Amino acid sequence: MTTAPALTSVPPPGGDESITWIRSSRGQRSLDLVELWQYRELVYFLIWRDVKVRYKQTVLGVAWAVVQPLASMLVFTLFFGRLAGLPSDGVPYPLFALAALVPWALFAQGLSQAAASVVGSEDLIQKVYFPRLVIPIAAVGAGAVDFVFGLLVLLAMMPFYGLLPSVHVVWLPLFVVLALAASLGVGLWLAALGARYRDVRHTIPFLAQLWLFATPIAYPSSLVPERWRPLYGVNPMVGVVEGFRWGLLGVDTGPGLTIAVSVAVTLGILVGGALYFRRMERIFADVV
Repeated sequence: MTTAPALTSVPPPGGDESITWIRSSRGQRSLDLVELWQYRELVYFLIWRDVKVRYKQTVLGVAWAVVQPLASMLVFTLFFGRLAGLPSDGVPYPLFALAALVPWALFAQGLSQAAASVVGSEDLIQKVYFPRLVIPIAAVGAGAVDFVFGLLVLLAMMPFYGLLPSVHVVWLPLFVVLALAASLGVGLWLAALGARYRDVRHTIPFLAQLWLFATPIAYPSSLVPERWRPLYGVNPMVGVVEGFRWGLLGVDTGPGLTIAVSVAVTLGILVGGALYFRRMERIFADVV
């Protein structure tokens, strides 16, 4: 049986205003998406706050959103494209790498920000009531601003190499949503665990590094044997990266069955993470 937060309004003695009593619920809690929708303006406000804080008192400001993927592209091109000689599915290696690094940055940044969002919002959690799911959702949403700038750089580079987006580019929003959902799902698990066990934050850079090399960013997924690709799709970012290259660069290795596996895994991670987060949020104010 699921229970929602108990909100009871009663008139105080001799007054016309009401007092809202907030009591902690017991047992498994539902996601209560209706209440989450009612606080959508708070999500927009927190996203804007996170964006302003990230670039406050910086030398380059929002230019960091362009510098970071370009610098990563140059490193990947030099070491993996030139020195290691890895294939790039018939497209110039800089575009091959950047088409993967742009969605990867969206995923990795959202994951790390969401994982630290609960502990970083200690004052807000202890003073005011709102659905705690708002915090990691806003943290992931703030990364979408950087993603837009990175995508514009990628689109601007394509004509320089004589390429234009393929007709499959219409599917690009699906892959963006998949990256955001995967980032939020993993971030919810880590945020709930990190609020209780502070050493979880030390595992995040290591996890992101392992995940980076388990994703076909420096190398094409065509190097993976055909019979292993559905299993390879258990990594949600495999479907995202393949989808970006397929939609923008027109490579032959389309997502296929991999994207179906990635979507199923992502939904499982997201729903499970949201339910676990809701279960743990009753103790956030006591442990953060």
